[in-house]
Amino acid sequence: MELTLPELRALTSWAAACASRALPRYEARIPGDPRPREAITAAEAFAAGDPRTKILRTTAWAALAAAGETSDPVASAAARAAVGAAGAAYLHPLESPHQVKHIVGPAQQAAMACELDGGDAEAEIRWALSQAPPEVPALLRRFPPGKPGRTRLGELHRQLETALRTDQRR
Repeated sequence: MELTLPELRALTSWAAACASRALPRYEARIPGDPRPREAITAAEAFAAGDPRTKILRTTAWAALAAAGETSDPVASAAARAAVGAAGAAYLHPLESPHQVKHIVGPAQQAAMACELDGGDAEAEIRWALSQAPPEVPALLRRFPPGKPGRTRLGELHRQLETALRTDQRR
């Protein structure tokens, strides 16, 4: 399987947009920690045409550390959305269900952060689906079905994956 730079840029742009919606939730709880914002900024730069560089991986790892350092589940989910945004540029061309998590992860984690903060995860998913460019469902359909767990996070994954696979962008 081959993944083109235009496909990866479209996916990363969408992932960054989804993660950006969760970012204020992180920053309200962990003021002064720039790591998730830096990951999203790096993702946006790649999506806009910058080369794929070490900064994407570095900021993704830093945002993952931020997610792990907090005991606040809202902040952790928001930071994980940022991790996924920066990591989207490095989606692997492996026909593996695991790769599906990398495609839906930023939207899934943003919806989880929203719900944990008292918001409407379903509305967040509807927004994410409405913003998905055509490349995202086309890309997703090239991978085997994901294997989400039985948790609430897994349910959000299923909703996103099913809607994207059947191109039910709203």
